[in-house]
Amino acid sequence: MRREFRLAGAGGQGLITAAIILAAAAAEHTEYNAVQSQSYGPESRGGSSKADVIIADEEIDYPEVKNPDVLLVMTQEAFDKFAPGVRPGGTIIVDDTYVKDVPPVDANIMRYSISAKAKELGREIVANIVALGLLVGVTGIVPEDATLQSVLARVPKGTEELNEKAFLAGVQAAKEIV
Repeated sequence: MRREFRLAGAGGQGLITAAIILAAAAAEHTEYNAVQSQSYGPESRGGSSKADVIIADEEIDYPEVKNPDVLLVMTQEAFDKFAPGVRPGGTIIVDDTYVKDVPPVDANIMRYSISAKAKELGREIVANIVALGLLVGVTGIVPEDATLQSVLARVPKGTEELNEKAFLAGVQAAKEIV
């Protein structure tokens, strides 16, 4: 088993943090191996950002994602750039708060208003954690409770309750859209 994930959007949306948490949850709480890599534009906020995670039951000898099985996109630019590269028949999770133009691709498209849900919870800054809950809920790649442990261990002190609500909202959303 080898599953490749790409989380893409804009700098400042927290997708690198979400990818780090996903990889940590897999490595710390399952028998899987995990690697995480990232790249982003020179801007600290607003420029393009992507983070890749590979989770496998064997040693990961090539840590680069070429055609992700699952793509999470939170901006139109990310969709336009990365959707064509998803493995045929893969899954694309779209934050339809900001991604409006979704032309057909050979993938299962799942739409959810990730950023709008985060705003509803109180702060859009937790959209990355809503997205992580959605991704884990849709794929089942890492147990939800293990991922939540990793979330709570890595978010800033004093934000644990909000981040837990955000993660659980994403998990619940997965049940509604699958």
